[in-house]
Amino acid sequence: MMPDVDPKLVMRGDGKPEQGEWAATQLLGLSRPPSAIICYNDMTALGALRASATRGLRVPEDVSIAGFDDLFVASYTSPPLTTIRQPKQEMGRRAMSILLQLLAGEEPESRILLPGELIVRGSTAPPL
Repeated sequence: MMPDVDPKLVMRGDGKPEQGEWAATQLLGLSRPPSAIICYNDMTALGALRASATRGLRVPEDVSIAGFDDLFVASYTSPPLTTIRQPKQEMGRRAMSILLQLLAGEEPESRILLPGELIVRGSTAPPL
């Protein structure tokens, strides 16, 4: 069973660094800011890293930040970004297979789950 999530801790954006910076600024300005921010892509996480630095916070000592995608820049941020690596080649293979099935008039699988890989780098600390 999933725990209840405080809606004040869920921000929506457009996947760009500017929105990540705005969202992280909102979260870090709360009376009880989170100890970790998980972004739905690495570009958003770049903005969260900037917002943390602007507030004088140290990553990961004061706040942990993680992204999703494992873009090439993730290992070059300061500190290097913890992220989830997607199986992009397998995703492409599956997409092509689905397309070929559709073109052949077949019904492809409606749900496909592919495992991601957690890439732990310097932007996250153990939980408090």
